[in-house]
Amino acid sequence: MSGDEFLTPEEKAEGKSGVGPRGESNGPESDGSNGRRNGLGSAGGTEILALRFETHRARLRAVAYRMLGSLAEADDAVQETWLRLSRSDAGEIVNLGGWLTTAVGRICLDMLRSRRTRREEPLDEQPGGQPGVRMPEPVLAPVSGADPEQQALLADSVGLALLVVLETLSPAERLAFVLHDLFAVPFGEVATVVGRSPAATRQLASRARRRVQGGAPAPDGDPDRQREVVDAFLAAARDGDFDGLVAVLDPDVVARSGAGVTTGAAAVASGAITFGRLAAVGRHALVNGAVGVVGVMEGRLVSVLSFTVVHGRIAVIDIVREPERLAGLDVTFLDA
Repeated sequence: MSGDEFLTPEEKAEGKSGVGPRGESNGPESDGSNGRRNGLGSAGGTEILALRFETHRARLRAVAYRMLGSLAEADDAVQETWLRLSRSDAGEIVNLGGWLTTAVGRICLDMLRSRRTRREEPLDEQPGGQPGVRMPEPVLAPVSGADPEQQALLADSVGLALLVVLETLSPAERLAFVLHDLFAVPFGEVATVVGRSPAATRQLASRARRRVQGGAPAPDGDPDRQREVVDAFLAAARDGDFDGLVAVLDPDVVARSGAGVTTGAAAVASGAITFGRLAAVGRHALVNGAVGVVGVMEGRLVSVLSFTVVHGRIAVIDIVREPERLAGLDVTFLDA
């Protein structure tokens, strides 16, 4: 891979190429800006640099959201990336997109390691011994008629089920998988971020890939079909219909939340019956691009349920109830 995938159209037109944050260029050594490689050190360069940074912001936010599972933390990581860029010798950066991607990766890796140091993970265990899952912050939008800003957020999001599985990986595994598998960053560049050899970095990504494939099945892509299945689940939960719930659940369904993990159709159906009261006030929404349900009581968001529907049955239910995860979410669109 040449690294050109990180370049803006303007950079490609200028003939820039190369990989790594300050890697060797395959293109010209100078663009005529007083010996600077890309002109970012010239008069007015800070303003130009800020404008060029903005062309990469959406990609950086997408990387950071996948790494951190929080839009607020992702925005913090992107802002820190800008600060590091503004303090750097930007005129020597050949491939700005590659530099920014690896920089935000390093920042997110440090944030994940700090999270572990603060003992935020693992969560407390259930009485039965099953640990909970650190739930990510979901991205919500109406089932139809999302405004441009919400559409942009959804375009930057991935399925909540995938984010939940990513939360179970080690920081190094998560970074190797996100940068290489989701953003096609070469292993040689990822290795410099995690401080390991390319071979060891490949192993990190391989282990992460196996975990992801086992915990985040590919969902059915038809939103209308998703909604039919979710509606059948809600109706059965409201009616206390155990058999109806079992019929709509995959035999090996997994329900995950910060409180614990439940597996198997019978066990999940039993828990869903107790959810019947909330099901009665549940409202449809897109949760990270898939049909889900949000619980709103007295104008306050109290829960978000994301469903992974596979072959017409619910294979995974991810439940977010943590107040700190829900506090910043905008649900005014539900009243539109």
